[in-house]
Amino acid sequence: MSHCHTATQPEEIQLTRDLRYNHDLDNNDNFSPDNQWLVYDTRTHAGGIAASSRIERVRVPSGEKEVLYELPHNQDWGPGAGAVSYCPTRPEVAFIHGLPSVTASNPYQQWRRLGAIVQDERPGQATFLDARHVVPHFTPGALRGGTHRHEWSHDGQWIGYTYNDALMEALERTTGQPHNLRTIGVSKRGKAVQVPDTATGENYPGAWYSVLVVRVVPQPQPGSDEISRAASDSWVGQQGYLKPDGTRQIARAFLGTVKDKQGKDVNEVFVVDIPEEIDQPGEYGPLEGTSTQLPMPPKGTSQRRLTRTADTQYPGCSGIVRSSADGSQLAYLARDQAGIQQLFVISPTGGTSRQLTRHSSDVQGYFRWHPDGQRLAYVWDGSIVLCALETTSDDASAQRLTSASQPGPTNLVWAHDGQTLAYNRYVKSTTGSDSTKQIFLLKVPLSR
Repeated sequence: MSHCHTATQPEEIQLTRDLRYNHDLDNNDNFSPDNQWLVYDTRTHAGGIAASSRIERVRVPSGEKEVLYELPHNQDWGPGAGAVSYCPTRPEVAFIHGLPSVTASNPYQQWRRLGAIVQDERPGQATFLDARHVVPHFTPGALRGGTHRHEWSHDGQWIGYTYNDALMEALERTTGQPHNLRTIGVSKRGKAVQVPDTATGENYPGAWYSVLVVRVVPQPQPGSDEISRAASDSWVGQQGYLKPDGTRQIARAFLGTVKDKQGKDVNEVFVVDIPEEIDQPGEYGPLEGTSTQLPMPPKGTSQRRLTRTADTQYPGCSGIVRSSADGSQLAYLARDQAGIQQLFVISPTGGTSRQLTRHSSDVQGYFRWHPDGQRLAYVWDGSIVLCALETTSDDASAQRLTSASQPGPTNLVWAHDGQTLAYNRYVKSTTGSDSTKQIFLLKVPLSR
């Protein structure tokens, strides 16, 4: 087994120091294209994103702060602004924005939010990403609920996200049957979508064209590849993945919830291929959906199951499924034969998965690929650990970048040049009575 050695751990740098509020990276892509800024939200512990009134950014490494967007009269029930990511090609950010029409009696919810985009040079001026049209007759290219965890593609032309539907949530409340199913959508730059105004103020136009790309069903057939939930998603590769015919395919990897043969829910790794053009309806129904059916994926989408852990001793996969830069490997968490949570990798084209870590206790998560595609950083034993793809990391060979701590670091994110790793730590206030999330940095040596 190869062993990784470092003479000394890199120095931790605390970047933010205002202990009055959180600086939450939220496991997103937070570095600006030039690596000079990190973007974050200010959510509260109790109120979450609904109670986050600001999107801020902090300069690396000076600690200078700027407010990119603020809701001056935000309440604990919303609207809220959070879960922010930087575009890798342009000076603009995308984040969750609760509906402007929220009230205390009709607050921020999973199905009552939109994606918003703010440009660095125009702070405070938000454009809604996904159009929202919640009364018949619906509009192709618009959705009917709430998008979440917006992730830019490497070329900045797409944004992927998870989604919950307002109409299906209402149908579930009315019927008592499962209809409010989380699934996955994408928006494509270049085609704005207009929707009619409504008396309720619940419709909003969107700057990008939006569709759902994963099909979910309320009651999957036990033992089948049907899924009732899709989440924990990310783009496959910077330019998709390489197909056997030599072409590249745009895709998102995710966890889909299947039923095992006994009818129990199990999360498995899936991938969905996405066509370049997304404005043509597919075989399952209209892009815009109906009053009793979710919006359906466009023509040319194809979802495939990659893992089959349901019949093993320790079924299920977890973590955000994350791809190497070249799209050849997807990383995820699952339990090994001893029941310990480890990192595994699998090709998006299928085949056998490979166990990457062999620790004696659970890998805690927050794993992120280094931009070189040959290493992953993750949290284990309260430390940030760096593991090379061509080796297997165990307790003895783990290259610890930080000392063990409880609680450990969270929300790891690499700078685009791979030389800086940012993350959150809880820091106690001067009175010691409360802790807030602050941003820390590591300068990571290029040598392996």
